[in-house]
Amino acid sequence: MLRFLMLTALLCTLVNSGFAQTPSSSTTAACSFQDGRQLSVRHTSDEALLGKDKLPEGKLWIPGGAPLFLFTEVPLSVGNLEIPVGAYSMYLIPGKGNWTLVLNKKVTEAEKYDKGQDLARVSMEIGQLSAPEKFAISLGHVAPKQCNMRIYYGKTGAWAEFKEN
Repeated sequence: MLRFLMLTALLCTLVNSGFAQTPSSSTTAACSFQDGRQLSVRHTSDEALLGKDKLPEGKLWIPGGAPLFLFTEVPLSVGNLEIPVGAYSMYLIPGKGNWTLVLNKKVTEAEKYDKGQDLARVSMEIGQLSAPEKFAISLGHVAPKQCNMRIYYGKTGAWAEFKEN
C-alpha cells in the first residue's frame, strides 16, 4: 500500500509539473507482471529515425532528441542492479558487441543529461536483423516476474530483462 501511495504522489507531482502531458508524437510500451503491476516506457516517435542514420558508437544516444522514460510501479532488477519504484530517464550507448542502457534519476525532458544523476548502467545484448527497422521499443511479459525490453534500430536489436523484486 505504501508503494502505491508513493507512486501516486510521484505521478501527481509529474502531472502538476506538466511532465505527464504526453505530446502527440510520443509512444508508450507497457508490460504487466503477473500481479498486475506495470512497467512502461515512453519515447518520442520521430519519423526521421528510420534506421538509416549511423549510430554514435560508444557515445550517449538520445533517440529523437528526447530521453526515453521508464515508469515502474514495482521495484525491479535489471542486470544485477536494483531499480526502486518511480520514474527515470533512459539513454542508450550503442556499441559493436553490445549496447549500454543508462537509467538516470532526472525526468525532465528540457534538461541536459547529467552523468552524476545516473542510477544504473546495464549492458544490453544485441542481435542483427535481416532488414533495417525504424526506431521502436517493445516490452514483453515473458515470465510471471519478468518483462523484457527490446529496442530496434537499423539492423540492430538490443534487449534487457527487467525482473520484479
